[in-house]
Amino acid sequence: MSSKTSIPLGSTTTIDCVEGDLLVGRHSIIKGTGKPSTVKVSGTIYCEGDNTFEGNILAENLEAEDNVTIHGDLEIENKVEVEEGRLEVYGNMTARHIDVDEALYVNKDLTVEEVDVGGSLKVDGNVKAEDIDVGGSFKAKGETKAEKIDVGGSVSIESKVNITKLDVGGTAKVCGGTIQEIDVGGSFESNSPLEFESIDVGGTVRLNGKNKGGKIEVGGSFRVEGDLEFGEIDVGGKVEITGSGEGDEMDVGGRVEIGGSLKLSGSLEVGGKAEIGGDVSTKNIEVGGVIRSRKATVEESVEVGGSITTVDGVTARFIEIGKRGEVRGPIKADQVIIGREAHAENIYGKKIFLRSGAHAENVYGENITIESNCQISGEVQYTIELRMNEHVSLAKAPQKVDKLPF
Repeated sequence: MSSKTSIPLGSTTTIDCVEGDLLVGRHSIIKGTGKPSTVKVSGTIYCEGDNTFEGNILAENLEAEDNVTIHGDLEIENKVEVEEGRLEVYGNMTARHIDVDEALYVNKDLTVEEVDVGGSLKVDGNVKAEDIDVGGSFKAKGETKAEKIDVGGSVSIESKVNITKLDVGGTAKVCGGTIQEIDVGGSFESNSPLEFESIDVGGTVRLNGKNKGGKIEVGGSFRVEGDLEFGEIDVGGKVEITGSGEGDEMDVGGRVEIGGSLKLSGSLEVGGKAEIGGDVSTKNIEVGGVIRSRKATVEESVEVGGSITTVDGVTARFIEIGKRGEVRGPIKADQVIIGREAHAENIYGKKIFLRSGAHAENVYGENITIESNCQISGEVQYTIELRMNEHVSLAKAPQKVDKLPF
């Protein structure tokens, strides 16, 4: 049976080494010996609460029923457990397992396998852990490495991170690094370059710098102040990328704003407006409202409900402009459909169809069909067949040519 050493209630005691367990009465102060001041306990330290340790503490376990303050390093071989209280360590802290009801504060570095805090966890140094579970808030100033972080409220990490899974109920803010899986109920922000496999956020996301990741699902808005390489983007509101974007697919319910170029191996689907400062290259484009870019190179189809504006034009296999839509800049495709009462400038295609009331400047195609009440302010050239309904207004007589100007 291990021996037990007891410290009376409200006393101040100097201790060097204890063989066995140490029982510390309420409101007692324990001071260590040597330089640096150290207390060594081979067994478990039991604290009745409101206890203070002056110096470094080494023990197998630490158990407390109320607040404990340690002015030094805390090195526990196995477990730290604080019931109905908080633990403050003004030095480094190491343990295998930590369970604190109210709050844990570590002034320097924290190294642990598992830490469970009911209220708040704050570390001013680096954090290295396998599993961090906090009911309220988690704040760290130094670099943080963890397998899993699960926080009910908020997370704030001011240095680089290396996290396998981050699960936060409220808000999370980090300073770049690597997070494989991000699941946040409110908002997520990284103010330095971030690498990730997946982001699932209910509210808003903001990234900075050159970022690289996989699948992105955001209920609200998604903003990148820099460049982004991604897999899939599915955003309910707005997407903003001040630099360039490159990925597989993008599906946005609201609006897209890209400062540079956008390159997709799959499709671009936007419910509202898409504005791309540079070129856009993709497999398909489907926009409910407006799309603007310097140039659009599309492998398959372009379907626009409102208007499309480019400087150097749009090329695709199939282009369709919706009713009362507007095209500024040339369009070129195997098949082009201009909707009723829509307006277009220069149209180039193998098969071109202008629905009733459509307006165009110049039309160049192999097979051209123009419905009634259409107006062509420039010229019409075709190589195979031209079909026109009645009441079509032409500035010039159509020309059948051997070769088209493209």
